[in-house]
Amino acid sequence: MLEGLHPRSPTHALRVALPEKAARRVADLVVETFDPAEAASAAFENEATGLWEVEVYFAAEPDRDSIRELVRIAAGDEAAQAAEFDTLAEKDWVKASLEGLTMVEAGRFLIHGGHDRGRVPLNRIGIEIEAALAFGTGHHGTTRGCLLALDAILKQRKPRRVLDVGTGTGVLAIAAARALHAPVALGDIDPVSVEASASNARLNKAAAYLKPVVARGVQHPALMAGKPYDLIFANILAKPLRLLAPSIAGVASHDATLILSGLLGRDVAGVLSAYAAQGFHLRHRGDLEGWATLVLTRGGAKPRRI
Repeated sequence: MLEGLHPRSPTHALRVALPEKAARRVADLVVETFDPAEAASAAFENEATGLWEVEVYFAAEPDRDSIRELVRIAAGDEAAQAAEFDTLAEKDWVKASLEGLTMVEAGRFLIHGGHDRGRVPLNRIGIEIEAALAFGTGHHGTTRGCLLALDAILKQRKPRRVLDVGTGTGVLAIAAARALHAPVALGDIDPVSVEASASNARLNKAAAYLKPVVARGVQHPALMAGKPYDLIFANILAKPLRLLAPSIAGVASHDATLILSGLLGRDVAGVLSAYAAQGFHLRHRGDLEGWATLVLTRGGAKPRRI
């Protein structure tokens, strides 16, 4: 849920308009610095100005000098000076943060807001994210990387049992369920995330396939009952990915494929080591916007970049 959930009851926001690369650096640095329950960030293009707008939402009033220093590190002195702070009414940021976002294309999948519902081509699988419940639209490189990996796998085979660990807004589980027309198991440690994924499943006519549960990793009877899984998503942070390696391996089939993301380049070696100890090896690696997506399989297939 790296990009996925807003902090509980956000009270303050930072906004700044920057060129694309600088905007992405600021948004990514916030993701690295704060716990997802404390702050969340997004960067998206403003077609009217040609600049990218960064929005950061905080669960409590931030130390403005410290935040400006983060912006300065990522984008320079002018960006730090241009950053503006706001005090928010409850949830008044959600609709505004989504209305300006464009559709995200990832193979056969299109992630979009309600304002683009009528623009999804018939030959694509559209996944709509409801503004009222969740912050996160698939615009982050980790989500798109996982969707591209899923699209590539679906061209080769049809997974039998699918699990999404740390589902966030449910985008990956919804994509798999819609493509396979089959149930997908999913869970998240955060009850707000589970509420969001359930709502998004209903919005995308996938509720019959998705029953999200509150779970720490895979530790829930509903998730354990579905094992062994031959396709497992885990788009979370590097440390929990490493810690969850034994339990994820424990619910994986002998021929399972893992799609792991939420990783900066420097995190990859540690995650690969943790899963190699469980018998998994790199099959593909994709890099988007500084974030890595790993596709792992049991056995020793030769790795190649995508």
